[in-house]
Amino acid sequence: GVCSQKCYHMFIVETVCVGWFSLEFVLRFVQARSKLEFLRGPLNIIDAMAILPYYVSLIVDENPTSEHERPSGGKGYLDKLGLVLRILRALRILYVMRLARHSLGLQTLGLTVRRSTREFGLLLLFLCVAVTLFSPLVHLAESELTGAQDFSSIPASYWWAIISMTTVGYGDMVPRSIPGQVVALSSILSGILIMAFPATSIFHMFSRSYQELKQEHDRLFKEECAAAAAAASGTEDEQDGGWVAFPPPRLVLTPDTETPGSYEDVSLLGNGGETSGNNKHLLPAGAF
Repeated sequence: GVCSQKCYHMFIVETVCVGWFSLEFVLRFVQARSKLEFLRGPLNIIDAMAILPYYVSLIVDENPTSEHERPSGGKGYLDKLGLVLRILRALRILYVMRLARHSLGLQTLGLTVRRSTREFGLLLLFLCVAVTLFSPLVHLAESELTGAQDFSSIPASYWWAIISMTTVGYGDMVPRSIPGQVVALSSILSGILIMAFPATSIFHMFSRSYQELKQEHDRLFKEECAAAAAAASGTEDEQDGGWVAFPPPRLVLTPDTETPGSYEDVSLLGNGGETSGNNKHLLPAGAF
């Protein structure tokens, strides 16, 4: 019941991490357009389940230890509360799921599972049918014919059928007789085929989801780069004050051909201004 120095250091590290995650969660909740949709998000639910156990453990630990000296009913209640608290503390492992926000692979996996619910349902259906078929056969071959004690009942044979059809093979339950081995071979071959049929569709769905998410990430990255470039160019324009440099104007005098020696219609023209003929002359210095 006494926290050691190492435990104290781990508590400080966890406190800092939980504080940072809590601040990030609150800021995202405040900035969310729809608070209800934010709370319904799967990743947000996981974040809340990973953060809340820390605060619950702080509140429960603040209770005085003298409560443990209550009668049996109170002690049983505290034992149940301690079990719930330990379960909540175990939920802190859900912090690992936060990597899904920054990992394209985990996002692809989650999207594939969501899109392939029908294929997973077919896989479980095929597996259940095969387990229900091969479990009585191996129980009959082993218990009734040879008297082996490993396959004591048909429900106990379900475990063997599952680990055999999924090609795990722990070896804790092994058929010894020839008929039992024939049943085991049939179940293993059937399991390979059953696992292969939906796995092909799931693999294609995974590849398609990966390509879609990758294209979406590339599009968002390009939009962020374009927005950053636009913001940088806007900052440069503001620093220049919005002025555009033009060439200085040139004073041009158009003489009146009817009255020689007189100058009229003095106008300011740019460097690009042109007039036809020889009627364009620069203002002589003697005119001033």
